[in-house]
Amino acid sequence: MDISSSFGTASATSAAGANTPQQSDYQTFLNMLTVQMRNQDPLNPASATDFAVQLATFSGVEQQSYTNQLLSSLLSQSGLSDLGSWVGMEARLYGGAWYEGTPIELSPAPAPAADAATLVVRDGTGAVVDSRSLDPETQRYVWDGLDGDGNPLPEGAYTFQIESLANGEVLDTQPVAAYVPILEARYEDGMTKLVMPGDLWVNSSDVSGLRRPG
Repeated sequence: MDISSSFGTASATSAAGANTPQQSDYQTFLNMLTVQMRNQDPLNPASATDFAVQLATFSGVEQQSYTNQLLSSLLSQSGLSDLGSWVGMEARLYGGAWYEGTPIELSPAPAPAADAATLVVRDGTGAVVDSRSLDPETQRYVWDGLDGDGNPLPEGAYTFQIESLANGEVLDTQPVAAYVPILEARYEDGMTKLVMPGDLWVNSSDVSGLRRPG
């Protein structure tokens, strides 16, 4: 093994990372050790064992520093992994959904006492653009994006409500959850925020359910 070659490689590596805190601390330690050796009592010099102990102690501290850096890196990667686990999933949300020609799966929940139910769809202005009867036992429904006359509705944001009826009377009106694909996830202001089609943003705390597409 060529010692001079290895030393040259090590020196180049050290020079390349000379600005890192670990290299700076190590250089400081070597400088202090050199000063200590120069100023020791020539009649009572420190033993080689003492120097070895000091070097071993510093090496241990340096290794712990590297370990802490590695742990921080792993935690950071774990955080990114958590964000990545949201992307591509479908979130169950009550705030409406963006329609762009693809049917939207809804999760209606009519009142238990209802003998009839009506799905009410509103556009971004709050105007009712569709109203259709549903079976009061319906728990899953795919909205096709058509208005009451069967015409395709334009691309945009829509909200959904379910009216529960009994004997022709409205018992209550509740929002209907929709399954919306998650395009992106971000950490902002200490919270995970999700980006949906139509550049709609929601907090992860607003998600009432999560599933894989299909």
